[in-house]
Amino acid sequence: MKSVVIIGGGLGGLFCGAMLAKEGFFVQVVEKNVTVGGGLQTFTRFGERFDTGMHTAVGMSHGGTVRRICDYLGITERMRLKDVDPLCSDRIFFADQQQWYEIGNGRKGFVDSLAAYFPEERENLTRYVDAVYEMTSHVDVLNLRPSDGGVSLFASSQDFLLPADAFIAKFTDNPTLQSLLAYLSPLYGGRKGCTPAYVHAILTMLYIEGASRFVGGSDRFAELLAGVIREHGGNILTGDGAAWVEVNDRHVDYVLTESNRKLQADYYISAIHPMALFQLMPEKAFPPAFVKRVTSIPNSYSAFCLFLKLKPGSFRYLNFSEYYLRGQGDIWCFDQPDRWPVGLMLMTPPEENQGDFASKAIITVPMLFSEVERWKDTRVGRRGDDYLQWKDGKATQVLELVEQMHPGFRSCIERMDTASPLTIRDHYGSWEGTLYGFSKDCNNIALSQLPVVTKIRNLFLSGQCCNLHGFCGVPLTAINTCEAILGVNHLVNKIGG
Repeated sequence: MKSVVIIGGGLGGLFCGAMLAKEGFFVQVVEKNVTVGGGLQTFTRFGERFDTGMHTAVGMSHGGTVRRICDYLGITERMRLKDVDPLCSDRIFFADQQQWYEIGNGRKGFVDSLAAYFPEERENLTRYVDAVYEMTSHVDVLNLRPSDGGVSLFASSQDFLLPADAFIAKFTDNPTLQSLLAYLSPLYGGRKGCTPAYVHAILTMLYIEGASRFVGGSDRFAELLAGVIREHGGNILTGDGAAWVEVNDRHVDYVLTESNRKLQADYYISAIHPMALFQLMPEKAFPPAFVKRVTSIPNSYSAFCLFLKLKPGSFRYLNFSEYYLRGQGDIWCFDQPDRWPVGLMLMTPPEENQGDFASKAIITVPMLFSEVERWKDTRVGRRGDDYLQWKDGKATQVLELVEQMHPGFRSCIERMDTASPLTIRDHYGSWEGTLYGFSKDCNNIALSQLPVVTKIRNLFLSGQCCNLHGFCGVPLTAINTCEAILGVNHLVNKIGG
């Protein structure tokens, strides 16, 4: 039996562990938090359970990419998901127009919903959707299709490395419609002139195909993945993260945990941020040029979050997410701190036997780590009164925007908790609280991509800093990581076939 030690029990580490365990490996996962899941973790406040990060699951529709992976792992029937409203999967509010726009599911539904507002753009919308699907059809792993293992993802289409905003502009010059087509930008850390079109296209296609929500908490999905590892004889060590990775002659000899447990294996996978990994290793473990390159890659932005317990019967349950934008030109301005907040996302997570009214709401607002830089050396619960006052001020700003969408919303709030990029950094272990790993730049795509294979012979990388991020992207990267060990197309042939 081959063995593997996985550093990090987030989505990437759990998917790697579950797939390798199913393939006969003895898997050990080390996780510094007391629970696994990373962005799938939940917490309890005011008697309510809140998801911390991943609020929406994509790729879970019939025949969807992640669903097929879950079928292979044998966990699909145990998942508890609620599909969003197919006629209105998302709703966008432009404050400068005082106008709502609703987005429908499916290729036809997506086009029809936007053509209802822009009838003269129907043909352009159809061409745009066709182009999105054409682009994503070239990504072998996204389609669980065998590849030769040597063809670059980015050489597959001439539009792959266009800036996302330029790609959208090919189909319409209407500024409002351009912003609507890019409304998912804050879900991939979008930057004007930088974010590659393929990142935009993949997430857009997945949302067109339909999204789902976790019923009763996203941590249940993490436990299903952890259960696969345990069912096949593996171990998950929580509350005992990696403290040291011993490397000699480009070979990992062992991992030492915080409790001084020494773990040895044939292979090692790091599913944590590369910058965090560097701190656990000898200075010369990696070639200096590689370390310098990784250190120079900017991270995507983080977020400021509000977790709200709502008064009973005060606010209706929304089976879709709502997005706020100050104006049609602000969709690419989330990385400009002087304009914060330019937009937000509001959602009401579903409960078991969800009724007409919501019991809680989560509001997420993109935010740069520089906003909290002055408290970077502090830890949760020990940041000082000035930090608490700063958070209260930010929460007030955010609720002022929500009031524009839903007048009287403040009166629905019974209790409120907040989280900043520092909270995300400390609970997820993500460098600078980044939500999406390294920021992708189409002008220098080689800089913002990391291969899963490293110069250390038995060490591999996974997680959102490699290739793709998100609920669909991270499992696909996990396939790449596992196939670097198992062999090209080993898993794809089993899952896709």
